[in-house]
Amino acid sequence: MATIVLGAQWGDEGKGKIVDILSESAQLCCRAQGGHNAGHTIVKNGITFDVHILPSGVLTDGCVNLIGTGCVIYVPGFFKEIETLEKHGINTHDRILLSDRCHVDLDLHTKVDGLREVELGKGLIGTTGKGIGPTYSTKATRSGIRIADVFHKESFDDKVRQLAHGFQKRWGDLLKYDPEEELKRFDEYRERLQPFVVDQVPLVESAVKGNVRMLVEGANALMLDIDNGTYPFVTSSNTGLGGVFTGLHLNPRKIKETIGIVKAYTTRVGSGPFPSEQLNEFGEKLQSVGKEFGVTTGRKRRCGWLDLVVVKFSHSINWYDSINLTKLDILDDFDEVKVATKYSHNGQALPSFPADLAVLDNVEVEYKTLPGWKSSTVGLTKYEQLPENARKYIEYIEEFIGVRVKYIGTGPGRESMIVR
Repeated sequence: MATIVLGAQWGDEGKGKIVDILSESAQLCCRAQGGHNAGHTIVKNGITFDVHILPSGVLTDGCVNLIGTGCVIYVPGFFKEIETLEKHGINTHDRILLSDRCHVDLDLHTKVDGLREVELGKGLIGTTGKGIGPTYSTKATRSGIRIADVFHKESFDDKVRQLAHGFQKRWGDLLKYDPEEELKRFDEYRERLQPFVVDQVPLVESAVKGNVRMLVEGANALMLDIDNGTYPFVTSSNTGLGGVFTGLHLNPRKIKETIGIVKAYTTRVGSGPFPSEQLNEFGEKLQSVGKEFGVTTGRKRRCGWLDLVVVKFSHSINWYDSINLTKLDILDDFDEVKVATKYSHNGQALPSFPADLAVLDNVEVEYKTLPGWKSSTVGLTKYEQLPENARKYIEYIEEFIGVRVKYIGTGPGRESMIVR
């Protein structure tokens, strides 16, 4: 049976922590989509680890970690993360597996990503610049390169050169890239990469039939989904529940629980609509107290009040069984807290989160104001220990969304978690 953990907002909700905790009872931890544009922070034994492409279960002894078919892999970054873990005494031997159907994110893709952002000018997407979009683009146009291709040097080299030639025709002298340099590096990677690569299909089928305890770690979040997010200000993969099934080949009838990760306020990195954003002292306080900097990019995150229109929309697509509310402690020192409960446009209430960016840019947001609790929740581990107003805040969220808040984060450490 599989437990699935998915971001319910625009990412950076704190998925890594709950995955790290749940991985203690998991035998197989999986990523289904995305690449090293994701960033999950985990604090373990006083040490902070940032993982980008590796599943967070890699920090748990005995848990095998699979990077699934729906992911794209930047090979140098893959090796760098493994080396960093091993320097800190984390044993990764025979615990990291890579689907042979993953697409390869080349340095070529990264350079094209940067050129596309420059070309967009003021309308830039605000990507992480990691080449994710161009890699998924070449996958969709059937000109991409898969991990399985890496082990056939002659044809692999031809594919990289052909891909580079196509981009050079498009970008001319603006593209500073020599395919021969990257091909030389892959001559070194090839032998090192081989032991990690597996055929995912029989592996997952065997795990499902053997009732292996599986944990699936979503990357990014629903509002960055290529189909359901704030398009075009999104990532290039399906970040919701659907992406789990296409990226991992799971049996949909073998799902134990789907957990939506919701930060106690809202943040976003990069460009795009953000109706509850606070460009004032409240937003600045959330950013400062919450230490809101992107794990992957280092950019300041945009901050605002919790948007329950977004979370309810996310639930309508991902069908959460429970919610993990993270970073509740960041709100400890606010006199009052607000939550967005309704959007209107031209005086008309909207039934859900709209697709039309022209509408989104001009929505009126209705807020519910709740009293703050003005006392520390840091490190609390029992629901009854929370201040009364903190409990009322949580219960208002539950009532509005219609999903139980089962897990509540009260600090960065893995021990700072309330389980109801």
